[in-house]
Amino acid sequence: MATSTRDSDETESQRGYWRWSKQDFLPEESFQSWNNYVSALSQTWLRFKDRLFSRSDDATETEELKKQSEHDMKRCLNWWDMIWFGFGAVIGAGIFVLTGQEAHDHAGSAIVLSYVASGFSAMLSVFCYTEFAVEVPSAGGSFAYLRVELGDFVAFITAGNILLESVIGSAAVARSWTSYFTNLLNRPRNSLRIKTNLKEGYSLLDPIASGVLVIASVITMISTRKTSFLNWIASAINTAVIIFVIVAGFVHADTSNLSPFLPYGAKGVFQAAAIIYFAYGGFDSIATMAEETKKPSRDIPIGLIGSMSMITVIYCLMALSLSMMQKYTEIDTGAAFSIAFQSVGMKWAKYVVAFGALKGMTTVLLVARLSQARYITHIARCHMIPPWFALVHPKTGTPINATLLITIASAIIAFFTGLDVLSGLISVSTLFVFMMISAALLVRRYYMRGVTPRENLVKLVIFLVLIIASSIGISAFWGLKPNGWLGYTVTIPVWFLATLGMSLFLTQQRVPRVWGVPLVPWLPSLSIATNVFLMGSLEYDAFIRFGVCTVVMLIYYFLFGLHATYDMAHQQQKLQSKVHHTETIKNEGP
Repeated sequence: MATSTRDSDETESQRGYWRWSKQDFLPEESFQSWNNYVSALSQTWLRFKDRLFSRSDDATETEELKKQSEHDMKRCLNWWDMIWFGFGAVIGAGIFVLTGQEAHDHAGSAIVLSYVASGFSAMLSVFCYTEFAVEVPSAGGSFAYLRVELGDFVAFITAGNILLESVIGSAAVARSWTSYFTNLLNRPRNSLRIKTNLKEGYSLLDPIASGVLVIASVITMISTRKTSFLNWIASAINTAVIIFVIVAGFVHADTSNLSPFLPYGAKGVFQAAAIIYFAYGGFDSIATMAEETKKPSRDIPIGLIGSMSMITVIYCLMALSLSMMQKYTEIDTGAAFSIAFQSVGMKWAKYVVAFGALKGMTTVLLVARLSQARYITHIARCHMIPPWFALVHPKTGTPINATLLITIASAIIAFFTGLDVLSGLISVSTLFVFMMISAALLVRRYYMRGVTPRENLVKLVIFLVLIIASSIGISAFWGLKPNGWLGYTVTIPVWFLATLGMSLFLTQQRVPRVWGVPLVPWLPSLSIATNVFLMGSLEYDAFIRFGVCTVVMLIYYFLFGLHATYDMAHQQQKLQSKVHHTETIKNEGP
């Protein structure tokens, strides 16, 4: 038996990384022939019921599934790397581009309040992510956490949104990179883009954005450690520019520009907050690097909470400085800070800002290439996409195949699609994923298979449904009647009582080993409410695009993902049964 296993391992290690056989893409039994596939489709409903509530566990996500990659990623990062990755992942297009866009169109001078609201919601999500990342240190990030707590189907929907967020987010940053590069060269706004007769929002082709994505991807494929070093340098330069922007902005501040402070009302503040939430979205990148950190239980909490606390303060100060330099009606929606400095007589400063913004967006792309490829890798380990994308290169220790997939997709979208189309859609996906993570944390704390009584499970489900439903109600009343109050007299008490009920009538089944979210269930419940509220503040078109993408995901799931994961799960069960049977025979002896 040992000899057979050793031979199998040697054969596996001799296989080259660049291979293209059907077994590398479709190894599952359902796809070995057309008849098999038709038979699998005929059992779709039975398989769906089997996988709907099928849940993974911590050991499977952190140990067993890693074998699908054949080689481990290199543990070469520490807490210092994590903090700078936090800065590099987050500070980019959001603060330098969306600030001007949302101040001009929705929030006015109160854009600083939008950053406070988004930052508060983001910090709640950061707490939830940190506990999961310490307890389940997997490259799969939120996808792995949801597989453990909410099952395969919910994890797949989230995985689809993660992929959507990854592709569109990178495309949005790359488009912004071109805008600031154009400004740095002192050229007209869209002069480096190719104008066509395509539909508005898709008519300006951007080859530079696609090129920048490819270059960033090549760097991350070579080495994670070298990427971290480049991120240090670029983030340090970007930090120096940020300090300059804040100090110079307050030096040239004119408080009269803050009046009127709420030109679009409170609704405009929250509508802007929902869009600029995209600026905070990169923090989940840190969680995906758990397999490459030397000590995840120490490095990830410091990296996540430390970097996001500082970033929230920085964002608010930058937004305030912009609002005081220039009246919201005059803020440029493409390169806000550069044009604002030009308006106060510091024409040369626009080049400093543009250079810093380019550096910031470059680090966003570098860190995004790292984290997104790791998401793809873990999703492929579960066979929700072909397992070829799960392979880790033996020399570089990086998932090259997964990086290629995400790069090609985002480069094509960046080539065609404008930033205004991208930003609304990415915010819906981001908020949805963060809301699901908060719900999953409550499940993790209050439910444990084989331990929690069924009566308590029913109570947990009821309380969770009430929390989510009341959060949706609060958001709906705000969107329909922002100046009304009657609806809140029902929805807010329901949310409060459901959270209180969870606190009083349920006992926590799990205590975090190292680091845990404080004030459970209140903080996770509040995170659900704020994320849902911000989702409801988005425009109608964003949800249409989100709905269309979700339908496409479901079609893919029922035609491919469901059957691939079903076959993989049952194959593992057979192997475990065979190993158990072999061990039983050995123990019994002749």
